[in-house]
Amino acid sequence: MEFEESCIGEECGIFGCVAAGEWPTKIEVEQILTLGLVALQHRGQECAGMVISNGGSPPTYLAHKGMGLVNNAFPPEALLKLRSGNLGICHTRYSTTGVSELQNCQPFVVDTLHVKIAVAHNGELINSQALRKKIMRHGVGLSTSSDSELIAQLLALTPPMEELDSPDWVARIKNLMSETPTSYSLLVMYKDVIYAVRDPYGNRPLSIGRLIPISELPDSETKKVEDSEGWVVSSESCSFQSVGAKYFREVLPGEIETDSMVGNRLTVVPHPEGGLPAFCIFEYVYFARPDSIFEGQMVYSVRQRCGRQLAIEAPADVDVVSTVPESATPAALSYAQQSGLPYVEVLCKNRYVGRTFIQPSTRLRQLGVATKFGALTDNFAGKRVVLIDDSIVRGNTISPIIKLLKEAGATEVHIRVASPPIRFPCYMGINIPTKEELIANKLQLKEIADYVGADSVMYLSVEGLISAVREGLTSSNRVGHCTACLTGKYPVKLEW
Repeated sequence: MEFEESCIGEECGIFGCVAAGEWPTKIEVEQILTLGLVALQHRGQECAGMVISNGGSPPTYLAHKGMGLVNNAFPPEALLKLRSGNLGICHTRYSTTGVSELQNCQPFVVDTLHVKIAVAHNGELINSQALRKKIMRHGVGLSTSSDSELIAQLLALTPPMEELDSPDWVARIKNLMSETPTSYSLLVMYKDVIYAVRDPYGNRPLSIGRLIPISELPDSETKKVEDSEGWVVSSESCSFQSVGAKYFREVLPGEIETDSMVGNRLTVVPHPEGGLPAFCIFEYVYFARPDSIFEGQMVYSVRQRCGRQLAIEAPADVDVVSTVPESATPAALSYAQQSGLPYVEVLCKNRYVGRTFIQPSTRLRQLGVATKFGALTDNFAGKRVVLIDDSIVRGNTISPIIKLLKEAGATEVHIRVASPPIRFPCYMGINIPTKEELIANKLQLKEIADYVGADSVMYLSVEGLISAVREGLTSSNRVGHCTACLTGKYPVKLEW
């Protein structure tokens, strides 16, 4: 919850769909894209965009973009104008670079020597300034402040070995990967193909699903891949169920997946230095929806293991366990089970109050928290409470909650955090504040407790988090996670 209240951006969400079989398709691609993006709404609420293609040669692209939530950005009359598509990509944005304006809304569509391409991007390029200068030296002007436009323009540049009349888009994507190693998951649409791309470090997630005929959904596990009605690609697998798709697999680090009406094929770009991937570990802690699958395991299960490990590392002498709704709830339930303590709800969430991280001042953020929760007094009055949260960033928003609980009758309120202290900024797609704003950099544990008004504050260790994440891994693929915001050890050299 503290991430939400502290202007921590959940990166962005990307989603794509390719209909299988004969075109024009009977599948309403624009509806699938909209539903898929709604399921990714937690990853960005600033604006949303969609580009649809008929897959012709040359293709006809139809685009629509709007500010706000997906349902506001795509009103019914806008979707009616996008009904002629056989494939498309879409994007919901929370800016990490670039200002919050419609011109920065993705997907970006750019002209090339051949035909237009459309690009949707989740992440943040570590060398965007150098790339911006390179693009401009080629005489290309940039119309936005988003580094995602850089990706589109880099792809539009012709690699030296390419023939002018035969564009090799896999080669162009490989060239992009050599120019910038991380951080990005991409969807690139060209004519009748969508390329799903994950950087060689695998820093941002990307999953593939297959659309199943509605009549076959109950027993879809027995159906062949050839029976699919199409393919979908998403930042998170949580979006598949809502569009009638089944999880197929993840796009692995360095993979370029080519999806078309006839199926898909794969190209792999190896890790630049032959080392380990660096998947963002905070996808597990906070950013992802709990029903998403990463690295073969459900996010909910990882959060449960974090709570169990937290109970081992940071027990509390209390009467009841509770949580700040909702991302820390799995951890709180496991903490209670491991501790042998009852779990109760102490806060009632008003779901019709807007997300308070969009409010800029500390005072408004604190008032936002006060209007967002009510105290369930009968559950904890006269008792000692340990409150499980997913993170403490600045510490400004947990404080009024603690005050609320104590004023409502809690004799003690202890805070246990199901992730390690955040001490360093992220430069790869998460809008984490500067080091000076991070409370764990300024205060010791006792001082943090005094600052927020808690009786005690303790965190999960870095080793405990890594153990909880990797305990459930069954894949034989190489495993590695980015913990830079916790340890200051960035997976790549940062360029400015």
